[in-house]
Amino acid sequence: MIWLMLATLAVVFVVGFRVLTSDDRRAIRGLTERLGIDAVPVESMIDQMGKEAGREYLRYLQQADEKRLLNAAQVLLIWQVMIVDGSEQHLHTWYRRLRKARLATPLTEAHIRLAFGLLRELEPDMQELNQFQTRYNALFMPEDNVYTLH
Repeated sequence: MIWLMLATLAVVFVVGFRVLTSDDRRAIRGLTERLGIDAVPVESMIDQMGKEAGREYLRYLQQADEKRLLNAAQVLLIWQVMIVDGSEQHLHTWYRRLRKARLATPLTEAHIRLAFGLLRELEPDMQELNQFQTRYNALFMPEDNVYTLH
């Protein structure tokens, strides 16, 4: 009889957890499906952002129109290349993912400010972010196609 009560409690816990986090999972799924990746990189980034910044990012994703999805993807790119792995190969891999998902745009000042704010607990260096922006745009964005998102 005790095992039945424990099993019921476990089922209630799992179902409750899934219901409570369904909006978050749906928001993450929108980005990961578009990029063709699993949820682990996005969830890892959200965990490293800290509680408040992670909530901000999730709220941002939940309002996922095309512009917000693009901005969220650019923050993920910045985190992947600036925090996780700064190698050229990793940068090119993420650029190909963004291009395939039709989310490859020049990194703008707005993207850098958004990433700086969301990654604040990781204490990013604004000068390094600006250098990354310059490097990324020089590698992947021809001068005549560079535009600014507002």
